[in-house]
Amino acid sequence: MPLIETALPGAGAVWHGHPVWSLGPAPGTSPVCYIKSYSAYLTFGFWRGQEVIDPSGRLEAGARAMASVKLRTLADIDTELFTTWLRAARDLEGLTSG
Repeated sequence: MPLIETALPGAGAVWHGHPVWSLGPAPGTSPVCYIKSYSAYLTFGFWRGQEVIDPSGRLEAGARAMASVKLRTLADIDTELFTTWLRAARDLEGLTSG
């Protein structure tokens, strides 16, 4: 996902069977976001998503502090909004990239 790679360069790996982007030294250490596939949609989620400010109201609260959005078509991807979410989720971990 080029959109995620731009905000979190080199942070992606497969962890527990699906793509996860983490800021720690190994997959699953300081995880930021993930993609999980289902038959009718993809879930794009954030470990600390409930802390991400989302004026759009698209992020749905999940277990613990997680939040996600369901993507059924490419039209569901709002590049500007998702980039804002990615940067906010990354910054929650206390790290920023250039």
